[in-house]
Amino acid sequence: MSAELDSLYQEIILDHYKNPHHKGLRGDPSSAGVAEVHHVNPTCGDEVTLRVHLTDGPEGRIVEDVSYDAVGCSISQASTSVMADLVIGKPVDEAMSVHQTFLELMQGKGQVEPDEEVLEDGIAFAGVAKFPARVKCALLSWMAWKDATAQAQSDSAPTGGVTHD
Repeated sequence: MSAELDSLYQEIILDHYKNPHHKGLRGDPSSAGVAEVHHVNPTCGDEVTLRVHLTDGPEGRIVEDVSYDAVGCSISQASTSVMADLVIGKPVDEAMSVHQTFLELMQGKGQVEPDEEVLEDGIAFAGVAKFPARVKCALLSWMAWKDATAQAQSDSAPTGGVTHD
């Protein structure tokens, strides 16, 4: 990666760290379609409490909102902001696909070319993938989101004998 590109990526991460999107828990965690999880990275002390709100859309479940409170390094904080931007408003299946693309980037040890169309600002974390100790920081909120989304889906299954796969 060029020094110029590396510098741009660092700026994107710092911008999301200094000006986080969707920070601050919103909504009632006991409402239908809402789940809240708390994840900790014991190796560095990063923590995130993340709340996901799913609603029914014409083509299945939609990620209506993601909100969070978090403490930790700039990478974990910025990754949480970027993740929320990327999944809010998307059908759960599409959001899970974005999650998988980010996971592949992070597990690629710097050898995976980031897909800007899918990851948008998430491409800034391409350099992080070269540092195994920091990969967990970048993935903390993504794993929390996946966990909360699974809980929200199971907690809010439609009633009345109709089920959605």
